[in-house]
Amino acid sequence: MVLTYKSYLLEFKHPFGVSSNVRTHTPTVFVRIEYNGFFGYGEACLPAYLGETPENTIAFLEKVKPVIDALDFSFDVKEVFQTIDLLSETNNAAKASIDIALTDLAGKISGTPYYDKMGFGKSVPVSTSATIGIDNAEMLAQKIQEAGDFSILKIKAGTSDDKALIQLIRQHTDKPLYVDVNQGWKDKHFVLDMLHWFKEQDVILVEQPMPVEMFSEMAWVTEKSPIPTIADESVKRLKDLEKIKGVFTGINIKLMKSAGLTGALEMVQYARKNNLEIMLGCMAESSCGTSAMAQLLKFADYVDLDAPNLITNDPFKGITYNGGKVILNDSPGIGVELVNTVLFQ
Repeated sequence: MVLTYKSYLLEFKHPFGVSSNVRTHTPTVFVRIEYNGFFGYGEACLPAYLGETPENTIAFLEKVKPVIDALDFSFDVKEVFQTIDLLSETNNAAKASIDIALTDLAGKISGTPYYDKMGFGKSVPVSTSATIGIDNAEMLAQKIQEAGDFSILKIKAGTSDDKALIQLIRQHTDKPLYVDVNQGWKDKHFVLDMLHWFKEQDVILVEQPMPVEMFSEMAWVTEKSPIPTIADESVKRLKDLEKIKGVFTGINIKLMKSAGLTGALEMVQYARKNNLEIMLGCMAESSCGTSAMAQLLKFADYVDLDAPNLITNDPFKGITYNGGKVILNDSPGIGVELVNTVLFQ
C-alpha cells in the first residue's frame, strides 16, 4: 500500500468567531492510501486549540508509512489503528486521518458503505444544526438568513453579554438553538442562571459552558440544569469518559478528538451503556471528515455536521443537505469522491 498526504487550507465563507479567537481558515492535512487501484481518503483537520500542526501531523504520518507499506488486502482497520496508536500519545487528528482513510479503502475494496459493513444500516436523513460564529449584528443577521434551510441553529457564545447575543438572534429567528460557550463562563451560579434563561429562549442544549478543569462546578450545574449539558473540550477519547460521569448530560464526539471512526465507535458504545447523550460533531472539516462521521448518524441524539457549508474550497463531495438534514449516499467506504483532482498530483 502507498500512503501520500497533502497540506491544505480550508477557507471559511465568513470569519469564524468563538469565545477565544476568530479565524478565516483552518489548516488540514489530507491523506490518501492506495491499494491495487483503490483509493482511501482521510483528513486531519487542525484548529489551533487541538495543539496539532501540519508539521507535527506530517512527522507522525512519516512514522506511519512503514506500517502502511506492510499491509495487504487482508488488513483489519482496528488492528492497524491499535498499532499506530502506540506510535504517539498525542496526534489524535493525524491518527484519525489514517483510520478514516483505511476505513474508506476497506469499504471500496469490498464495495460496501461503512454503515453496512459494520451492520448499522443506512440512516434516514437527520437534521443538523447550522453553526453561527460570533460576529457583529449585521453579519449575524446575514448568517442566519444564509442558514434558512436549517431547522436548528448552533450559536457560538462566550461573549461579554450572551443574553444580548441571544436576544439579537431572536430578532431574526424563532428556530430552536444549540448554544456552544467554548469554556467561556467560570461562575457556576451565573451558568445555572443562564441555563434557566436559555430554557425560556428555546435553547435545546448548552455545550461546554465552563473550562475543562472545573469538574465539580460543572457537575453541580448539570445536576440542576433544565437543559442538557454537552461536553466538548472536556472529552477527547474513550479514556476521558469515566471522569465525566455525572458531570455532563452528554458528549460531543468528533473524529479529530477520538482519533477516527474506530475510537468514535468505542465512545458511542460506552455512551449508550452509560446513559450519556450523543452529539456527533466536527471541527471545520471538509466533506471527507464529515462524511466519515455521518456514517454513525443512527446513534446520534444531536447532530452538528454542517462544516462543508461553512467553507468555500471543499475538495471532496460526500454527504449532502436537504432541508437542513444530512443525507447519506450509497457509495462504498465513507462515501466521498475527490473533486479537486489536482490535490494529490
